[in-house]
Amino acid sequence: MRSNLKPAVISAVVVAILTGLLLGVRLDQQGTTLGLVGAGPDVYWKIAAAAAFLFFFNLFRDQLGALWKGLPGLPKGPPKLASLGDKPALRRLFWCFMIAAAILWPFLSNRGGTDLGTLVLIYVMLGLGLNIVVGLAGLLDLGYVGFYAVGAYGYALMAMYFDVGFWTGLLIAGCLAALFGFLLGFPVLRLRGDYLAIVTLGFGEIIRILLNNMTWLTNGPNGIGGIPKPTLFGLEFSRRASEGMQSFHEFVGISYNSEHRVIFLYLLALLLVLITLFVINRLLRMPIGRAWEALREDEIACRALGINPTAVKLGAFTIGASFAGFAGCFFAARQGFISPESFTFIESAIILAIVVLGGMGSQIGVILAAIIMTILPEMAREFDEYRMLLFGLMMVLMMIWRPQGLLPMSRPHMELRT
Repeated sequence: MRSNLKPAVISAVVVAILTGLLLGVRLDQQGTTLGLVGAGPDVYWKIAAAAAFLFFFNLFRDQLGALWKGLPGLPKGPPKLASLGDKPALRRLFWCFMIAAAILWPFLSNRGGTDLGTLVLIYVMLGLGLNIVVGLAGLLDLGYVGFYAVGAYGYALMAMYFDVGFWTGLLIAGCLAALFGFLLGFPVLRLRGDYLAIVTLGFGEIIRILLNNMTWLTNGPNGIGGIPKPTLFGLEFSRRASEGMQSFHEFVGISYNSEHRVIFLYLLALLLVLITLFVINRLLRMPIGRAWEALREDEIACRALGINPTAVKLGAFTIGASFAGFAGCFFAARQGFISPESFTFIESAIILAIVVLGGMGSQIGVILAAIIMTILPEMAREFDEYRMLLFGLMMVLMMIWRPQGLLPMSRPHMELRT
């Protein structure tokens, strides 16, 4: 315990100082000047409680570790039950059940639940796209939100200046984001690790700053509104259809209901996610999928096998960016309004956290992590000031107890039984 006393005191003091500066002090305008004002006794009590908790945790860390090891482990299932997940038929049955539950969700939930489900599906698509770059190819990308912004603004600008519809804009947005991913791939061909992360982070910030400053094209910080909504074979989900168009409820012969558009957007997002999963699964069974995994494990060995890392990196950035473009186009159409504030660095951090939390390379893990990372902040809106603190705490705990992610990627293997 004596050896832990000094680190415990230091950690508690550091937490008290940093948290006090972040939460215990705020700027207050006093006439024409700004002054520092205390946040209040309730905040100071919380800071003191956090520092005390960290002090005692570090002080009794050895005893807590011994107590943790002494706890009985979770009961393990029988070997036959554990091996059921390796059977293709059961895996197909599981995916069929998941897809059926996702399709039925908007018909069993209310409007708020359907809207939240649509948001989850957007992050699932983004997580699956980034999973190609980070989880499969092993390239750290901190500027993925830049491709997301390119897809959203690509569709919004095409609709505003050239009157392009959603389905045409979806293809254009995906191709435009893929082009930006291809162009970004060139300066990062010889980079890896922290240097690669810095370049991609700079790319995301450059895109956001350009969108803010190019007011003649993007309307700057005021954003772009009036973005056309998706249509179903030319049918609009509005009370009154525009000139030359027909509304959905008139075509079907039912009364107008605003929830029809919400359900349609949810099902459209689900369709895009299923297409994304299908394409990625096909790519994983192709040579390019094997090349991504070879590049992730060892670039030198990848070269020794005759694989061109340049083409592999370009392929990963291009394909991953295209899915972000699709998600950005759908986001712009769903919201009807976009601005540069929707594409800040925190969005890249959340998408990267979804990939790491779910498990690098694991598709079902990314889906589960996207559900968790989207629903938990909505449930914790009353703790709005501490959401980022809780987010960081969750990531730290994951690194300690589950460093491989919630559902790590299972690689095919062969065993010799004696």
